[in-house]
Amino acid sequence: MSYLPDPAVFSRRDGQPSAGRTRFVATGTQTRGDFGLFEMTMAPGGSGPGPHLHRTFSESFHVLEGSLAVLAGEEWTTAHAGDLVYVPRSGVHGFRAAGPDVGARFLILFTPGIPREDYFTGLHELTTGGRTPTTAEIDAFALRHDQLNLRD
Repeated sequence: MSYLPDPAVFSRRDGQPSAGRTRFVATGTQTRGDFGLFEMTMAPGGSGPGPHLHRTFSESFHVLEGSLAVLAGEEWTTAHAGDLVYVPRSGVHGFRAAGPDVGARFLILFTPGIPREDYFTGLHELTTGGRTPTTAEIDAFALRHDQLNLRD
């Protein structure tokens, strides 16, 4: 009897879907729920989410190019190309461009591989066509995807 291991899964760049500035390199479906890996590009001065947390998954940021400001707890820190920031489950965090003249290209690793692409796709759809959703709409949508936005 021979042992046939599970085959490797390839995610070719030309077949990776995207939503706005986020490319889904590997989704949890592709990795059997082990992880999700997305690539995001942020323009100079670009904003990301403010303080928030996730209860069911961790999130890591690996900066490929440029610089990314990351909120860890109550302190904003700048991560540069080659740096990694790990945020454990329930860790308060946020991210944005490091400055008005600095952009970033970075990977986001989610573990386990929950269907986080649904969040990014849905958020992109909420703002398509110049629509500006209310804060309440964004927060309710985020909460359905295990993102508790923390506001004053």
